[in-house]
Amino acid sequence: MKAYEAQRNHLREAFAGQPEAPLASSLNLARLVEERLARRRVAWPAAAAAALALLAGGAGGWLLGMRPPNGIDALAAEAAASYAVYAVDQRRPVELWAAQRDDLARWVSNRLNRPVAPPDLAGVGYQLLGGRLVPTAHGPAAMFLYESGQGVRLMLFVRPMTVVRSTPIAQVDIGNIDGCAWIDRGVGYSVVAAEPYARLLEVSGHVRQLLRTPG
Repeated sequence: MKAYEAQRNHLREAFAGQPEAPLASSLNLARLVEERLARRRVAWPAAAAAALALLAGGAGGWLLGMRPPNGIDALAAEAAASYAVYAVDQRRPVELWAAQRDDLARWVSNRLNRPVAPPDLAGVGYQLLGGRLVPTAHGPAAMFLYESGQGVRLMLFVRPMTVVRSTPIAQVDIGNIDGCAWIDRGVGYSVVAAEPYARLLEVSGHVRQLLRTPG
């Protein structure tokens, strides 16, 4: 303790002859605190901006990774999604019923910008229940729902295509339910039902023939 007092006294004596002057601004405690706070205020927006940029980049990459498929794969996925939502609905699976077939055809034709009507599938054992418009990542599509005498529901999904103009009928993988899909003259079609693939291929060929027949 006495050593500290002696050191203090020596310092006082050494500077006793110096005139009093204001403390240098670089050593001013208040100024040092203010400068440090200012640096924090500047650093926070910069850090926040960097974090947001990182998140945006990550989200952008995620969204790109989740971009919906194109072509017949997209058609099949959209058909499967619509079937899963509407075909199992026992109260209101369609928006317009078979008795309103003409109104249904006008409605979907106006929205799809081309003549579209539900084909008659009585020849392959299915009666029309009705249909509706459904949204997709590629624009509106028409969904026509049918039912067999055994209560099996079958869906015909129709959507304009923007790239591929024509493909043969092919089996598509849509989970636990089989389906067929094809593109004809710029329009995509998909038939989905809880039926064997051979049966769906038969129905799809019948649909394609009906839609290609004038009138």
